This record gives sequence, structure tokens and C-alpha cells, in this order.
Amino acid sequence: MRWATGRRLYVRVDAVPAGGGFAVAIDGRPARTPEGRDLGLPSEALARAVADEWRAQAETVEPESMPLTRLASTAIDRVGAGRRDVIDQALKYAETDLLCYRAEALPELAESQQMRWQPLLDWAAEAEGARLRVTAGVSPVAQPKAALAALRAAVEALDDMELAVLSTVTAATGSLIVALALLGGRIGADEAFETSQVDESFQISRWGEDAEAEDRRRRLKADIRAAADFLGLLRG
Repeated sequence: MRWATGRRLYVRVDAVPAGGGFAVAIDGRPARTPEGRDLGLPSEALARAVADEWRAQAETVEPESMPLTRLASTAIDRVGAGRRDVIDQALKYAETDLLCYRAEALPELAESQQMRWQPLLDWAAEAEGARLRVTAGVSPVAQPKAALAALRAAVEALDDMELAVLSTVTAATGSLIVALALLGGRIGADEAFETSQVDESFQISRWGEDAEAEDRRRRLKADIRAAADFLGLLRG
């Protein structure tokens, strides 16, 4: 069964062994990704959680309420079919990583950035052998080729499911380092979100937050938390 927004036409949902891993069976038929591929999952815990998302749908199937299913489908359809492109896209963030650009004219903000961001850059240097350069302002700074090569090796070592998590968190935070730190267990989902929102939080403390910005932050936080939950189920 493929999935999209529409009426719920199924009754029973099960997580079942399949092909050396697990799958979700919907009324006895295998669930499929939007591209029609089998929704195969490597861990029973993840398969059960994905099945729970299908089971929780009411009269209408709402893909937006199924973050684990969407991440698994991304791993199968997008990463599996275009792994090199996903890796290259993630590495582009390292060239202009959020954590490397500090405020020039706002000492209080620069201090907050230093406190939140430098420990993660130091972690990347120690854990991944990738020491990135830091600059003040927004003018691009060229990163050492050796550091970028080390980050590429770290990203290439991930499997497709982990790479889907990395891609999601990198895009949500604007930082490959934050995403790698989450996958490496250095930080959790809430810290990843807060680290990526240092500038925004500073602006809010001064001038408040409008409804549009609040909604955007809520969605980003939900994406990061879903990715972290997916990772835990995948590895657990």
C-alpha cells in the first residue's frame, strides 16, 4: 500500500519480519514509500513505531502527522536512490557552517555564540579530526581541505537511514556540526535546536517574537525531535 493524504481505507496494521529486517503490513499488504518501494526497516522498534503512526490515523491519512514514516521513506526513496547527492548537499553546509560565523557588533550575542558553539567545534576537531575556522561577520571563510575531507569521511560512514537523519537535522539547524554531534550522542534534540537558534533567541529577547517566526521555530524543533526519535529507534 502506498500512502498519501486521503481517506483511511485500511483496518489492521502490523510490524512484521521481512527480508532480514522488518516491515509494516497494512491489511496484510506491505506498506510502500511514495515512490512505490517497500518500506523496509532495519529495527523492530522502528517498525513498531512506524506502524503506530499508521494505526493512529483517523478517517483521513495525514502524512504530516507521520514523521517517522516520512523519514524512513526519505531514506529509501531519496538517499537510497541518490546517496552521493545527499552527501554532497550535507557537505556544502560545512563550507559555511552556522557555528563558524560570529557577531561583529554585538558583544553579548558573540559571547552567547562562543559559549554555545565553540564546544561543538572543539568536539568535531577531537572526534572527527575536523577543525573548522571561525570568523566574525558574514564574509565567507575558506575551510581547511583536511577538515572538509574528515567531515566527508564521517558522513560517508553513515548508512542510508542515519544519513536521512543527518540531512534533516543539518537542514533544520544550518549546521553539519550540530547534526553530527546529535548522531554522535554529544547533544540531544533540544540542545541541537537551542544551539541553532542562538541568534534568533537573542533577537527575541530584545524585540519579541511574531507569530510567523514562532510557527517556524516550532516546526524546526519538531523536525529535529522527530529525527532524534527516529535515530534512537533505529539504533535501539
